[in-house]
Amino acid sequence: MTYRVAIAGATGYAGGEMLRLLLGHPDFEIGALTARASAGDRMRDHHPHLLPLADRIIADTTAATLAGHDVICLALPHGASGALADELEQTSPDSILVDLGADHRLESAAAWEKYYGGEHPGTWTYGMPELLLGSGAAAGKQRDALRGAKRIAVPGCNVTAVTLALAPGLASGIIEPADLVAVLANGVSGAGKSPKPGLLAAEILGAASPYAVGGTHRHIPEIEQNLGKTQAGQVRISFTPTLVPMARGILATCTARLASWGQSAREAWEQAYAGEPFVQLLPEGSWPSTAATLGANTALIQIAIDERAGRLVSVCAIDNLVKGTAGAGLQSINLALGLTETTGLTTIGVAP
Repeated sequence: MTYRVAIAGATGYAGGEMLRLLLGHPDFEIGALTARASAGDRMRDHHPHLLPLADRIIADTTAATLAGHDVICLALPHGASGALADELEQTSPDSILVDLGADHRLESAAAWEKYYGGEHPGTWTYGMPELLLGSGAAAGKQRDALRGAKRIAVPGCNVTAVTLALAPGLASGIIEPADLVAVLANGVSGAGKSPKPGLLAAEILGAASPYAVGGTHRHIPEIEQNLGKTQAGQVRISFTPTLVPMARGILATCTARLASWGQSAREAWEQAYAGEPFVQLLPEGSWPSTAATLGANTALIQIAIDERAGRLVSVCAIDNLVKGTAGAGLQSINLALGLTETTGLTTIGVAP
């Protein structure tokens, strides 16, 4: 069976990456491609690398244009998906809606209002199949909730890296939940495609600079929401992203105070991700690099114990546009449709 997929926000980075992956998927046909400001343009003007779609005309983003597709992906700026999704509930109730933005990720209306402002758009099924639910031998994963899901909220890219890095330690009781620290090196594509002075080549090349410092980043409540699913107790994280001169990729260096010295920390991560097709704990002595994840739906992780500081260090590398956004979306769509989870996705990166 072939499924028709529409992309709202097709000219942005997230929309373009989803299209790149869909073009290699045997079960999907690309339908409507929409945007707002660039409606009427050809796709070659925005994504010249997507040659099979070069002459497609971009339509205006309306519920009527998107209606009738089996899957509708909303690759829109934060705050823009909610209203369109409400319209699509009326015009396309049987379609699978996938939000690549933040609008439907948070469970707490108060957290949404504090970090994003405005009325909470609601909560959809969370699109991280590997997310640990519970602790110890009874821990499950989010994968089961995605099978047959009709409304999917794809995680934030930073959230994915930090969650995968730390969740096994919390679920196993090895680390304390209230003293978590994450410092990230982020590629500039994570900020979106809109022109901003701070993202110009003249500003970013040869420079590294923090942003959203001091507990202000919008991904903080989502990280704490995810890590809280381990039932380890109240989670608190100090989270600092840093913009570095690379187009794509995230390297998340996370630390936590050790709660237990008796259990092998490495064993907890091995057990948590055993059999996972896209999350790999690297061999001891090998450390993650963003270059190894470029273009792939992989999360590469390594851990170490800093005995002097009494802390565990967990480092995770992902491609923010693949495992951090479009790849996670496609992985979740596969599950929702009953397809093999790995279809159309690769663990093979691009180098050099």
